[in-house]
Amino acid sequence: MKLRIGSRPGVALTKSAFGFLAGMAIISAYAPAAWAEDGAAQNILKAMADYVSRQDNLSLSYDADIEVVTPAVEKIQFSASGKVTMSRPNKFRISRTGGYADIELISDGTNVTVHDRGGNRFAQVPAAGTFDEVVDRLRAEAQLDLPGADLLLSNSYEELMAGVLEAKHIGRGVVEDVECEHLAFRNLDTDWQIWVEVGEHPVPRKYVITSKAVGAAPQYTLRFRDWKTGVSPASDAFAFKPLDGSSGVSITVLKDIDEVPAGVVPGGAK
Repeated sequence: MKLRIGSRPGVALTKSAFGFLAGMAIISAYAPAAWAEDGAAQNILKAMADYVSRQDNLSLSYDADIEVVTPAVEKIQFSASGKVTMSRPNKFRISRTGGYADIELISDGTNVTVHDRGGNRFAQVPAAGTFDEVVDRLRAEAQLDLPGADLLLSNSYEELMAGVLEAKHIGRGVVEDVECEHLAFRNLDTDWQIWVEVGEHPVPRKYVITSKAVGAAPQYTLRFRDWKTGVSPASDAFAFKPLDGSSGVSITVLKDIDEVPAGVVPGGAK
């Protein structure tokens, strides 16, 4: 049996030869010689973290893809999109719209509002701390995680590197026509990759987390675009304006605003 490749007539390889070349291609792609010297990945990641944390005001748009594994071991992907506006140290507005939830998280520096736009309800909690402190509190008390929050923290490098066993600078890649440095890291239960824009604005452009501890290794992917830094937001950018008929609820009630429906196992927890 022969497998035909290419577009020219008569170009063919036997299955055994094709398998050998494919195997060699896989080995070559992962050969350590193709990676940069030790420390390059950490240096690039540190430059990205320092640059982002220095931005007092920033905004961006993102797309998120989360893979889940059903009880039948079928992998399914769910997608959402949103926007982030931040004014350090403690104001932000983050939206996420997908097929199963339409929410906003808003901090005006005094209170944090979790606005379930799809359910026409909201919850408010006092939160006078920094962005980092608000993120920790939402995670601990409400099991809510902001998309890409680890990349926006003031100590994001330390948070990202916590538990890292191996770091590699794979090379360069292109994300939505933007040339990026491609980095790969390994933790005990996860592998994660990040693509950092080349040049004077080393912002993250893509972030992928693979959950090795879950069967079928589901992934969580974030793609970032429309980065704007150094631009002051509008005066009402962090004001909460409830929709007509909205009702206030306890934050503990808002347990059904995940990106995926109940009954499936998501990946992406680094």
